[in-house]
Amino acid sequence: MPSYFVYMMSNASRTVLYTGVTNSLLARVVQHREGRASAFTRRYNCNRLVYFETFRDVANAIRREKEIKGWRREKKNDLVMAQNPRWTDLSGSVLGFGSTPKGKWVDR
Repeated sequence: MPSYFVYMMSNASRTVLYTGVTNSLLARVVQHREGRASAFTRRYNCNRLVYFETFRDVANAIRREKEIKGWRREKKNDLVMAQNPRWTDLSGSVLGFGSTPKGKWVDR
């Protein structure tokens, strides 16, 4: 069964958050880290995965992405803090090295 991901990337100073949706978190994280993602993430150097959720249904993932994008920055920060209080870069976990990802599985 396919999986879809809503994810948040940040820069080293945590001043910028980018929210996106993808069907391959691994490939998308690599794109962000190599500067091959959106112009926005290249411009602001958003190359640290700080949050993600997993969905079974693409429509629900897209709805969640839009919901999060509509939030104020403080609410987005709270979401990251609830799962990743130190804002650790979770990319290593997704790329196959480091600790277990702390993403959230949402059965929708």
